[in-house]
Amino acid sequence: MLGDSFVRIDRTHKVWLVASLAIFGVALLVYTVYRVPFASGSMGGTAAGLAFGSIGFAFMIFAALLGARKRMPVYRFGPAQTWMRGHLWLGLLSLPIILFHSGFRYGHGLTAWLMTLLIIVVLSGVFGAVLQHYMPLVMTREVTMETIYEEIGHVRAQLLEEAEELIKQGTGVEKKAAVEGGEPDSSESAVAVMDEIAPLRNFYERELKPFLEKPGARGAALGDAAQARSAFAQLRTLVPASLHTTVEDLEGICEEERQLTLQSHLHLWLHSWLLLHIPLSLALILLGAIHAVMALRY
Repeated sequence: MLGDSFVRIDRTHKVWLVASLAIFGVALLVYTVYRVPFASGSMGGTAAGLAFGSIGFAFMIFAALLGARKRMPVYRFGPAQTWMRGHLWLGLLSLPIILFHSGFRYGHGLTAWLMTLLIIVVLSGVFGAVLQHYMPLVMTREVTMETIYEEIGHVRAQLLEEAEELIKQGTGVEKKAAVEGGEPDSSESAVAVMDEIAPLRNFYERELKPFLEKPGARGAALGDAAQARSAFAQLRTLVPASLHTTVEDLEGICEEERQLTLQSHLHLWLHSWLLLHIPLSLALILLGAIHAVMALRY
C-alpha cells in the first residue's frame, strides 16, 4: 500500500517550481555580476561565493531533515507532503547553487569528493522522484490484488495452506464417492478414481507447490501467466468434471501468487535507490560540514 511518503509530481508542486526558478534566477544574476574569472582565483572565498556555499549547504541540511522528521513522529512539523516537496526542489536547487559557489570548478581533494557526492546524490534523488511518480501508477494498473507489503509473507503462507486444503478436499471427495458409489467391485472403482485424481495431485506436487513454496524462482512455468493458463487448461482435460472447480480455485491462487511476486519486485525498484541515496547524502552532509569549518578556519 502507498502512503504519504511518496512524491507525485502534480500541480501542487507549482509553487515550489516557481519559487525554485525564482531563486535560481536571482542566484544566476548574482553569479553573473560577481563571478571570478578562472585566471583570477577562487570564487568560493569571496563574499558571494561564501553566500552561495552557505545557502547551498542550508538546502542540503533541509533536505536531510526529512529523514529526521520521519524518525521523530512526536516532533513532526508541517504536512509530510510539504516536506517531501521541499526535499525534492531544494535538494535539486542545491546543485546549481554549489556550482555557483565553486565558480564551476571541480576542485581537488575534499572539494572534488564533495562535488562528486553532490552530483550522485542529486541524480539518484531525481531518479527516485521519477520512480515514485510513475511506479505507484504501474502498481495500481498491474497489481490488481495489491496487499500491504509487510503482510506478503503471511498471505503467501495462507495461499499455500489454502492450496493444500483444496487438494485434500478434492481428492478426498472423489475417494469418498468411489467408496459410497455402491459399485460391485469397490477396489477396482477406487483404483479408477485414484487414476483420475492422480494428474491433479501430480500437478500440485511437481508444479504448483514448488511455485508457492519458492515464489519468484527463475524458470518457474507458473510464473508466466500465458504458460500457467496453458498448464491449467491441460489439467482440466485430465481430471473429471467434478474437479474443475478445484482446478479453477488453484488457478486463482497461482494468479494471486504472481501478483504478490510482481508487487515485491516493484516495491524493490521503488525503494532500492535509497540504499545509494541515503548513505551518500549523510556522507555529503558530514564532509560538507568539515569543508565549511576548514574553509572558515584556514
